[in-house]
Amino acid sequence: MDLIRTFYSELALTPQELTAITEKHEAITVKKGDFILTKGQVSNAYYLIEYGLTRSFLHDYEGNEVTIGFCSDNDVVIEVASFFQRNPTVENIQALMETRLWKIKFEDFQELFHQIPEFREWGRSWMAKELVHSKNRAIAMITEPATARYLRLIKEKPILIQQAPLKHIASYLGITDTSLSRIRKEIVHGN
Repeated sequence: MDLIRTFYSELALTPQELTAITEKHEAITVKKGDFILTKGQVSNAYYLIEYGLTRSFLHDYEGNEVTIGFCSDNDVVIEVASFFQRNPTVENIQALMETRLWKIKFEDFQELFHQIPEFREWGRSWMAKELVHSKNRAIAMITEPATARYLRLIKEKPILIQQAPLKHIASYLGITDTSLSRIRKEIVHGN
């Protein structure tokens, strides 16, 4: 519950509103390898991560897994298109280690969104930040070399270097495992 209070602490909520929000979240723990969402499902919840690591991935036209995102402590795990448009997802979301989540169901989110103006504003603000992040990632994939993208990932998500398999990191960066190994060696040796 402390995570929920911390997560929404920037909102000017009354104690009653904070209690209403807190009561709509349910704690769950998923094991390493468990799926939170699989292709074809409609996303009926989003999650706040207390601790752990997840990855979002899909399959390309040849059937290869492509990692499109990671979430770790204090992040929101959500498949936005499926959650808001109520369509089956093309993504999978999987825990890469034991992960403690605070789940909020779509119906509860909708209720809070319509009843608490500050919660609604938080949702809009969060979506705007995510849109900017997504745009910046797309631009970086085109304009920056893989080494720069890898160094930014280390800075933004250091847990990945310790917990995520290299094949998932390489996929996320849009490079091969071999290229990532070479980049890592160059960084260590200062080349």
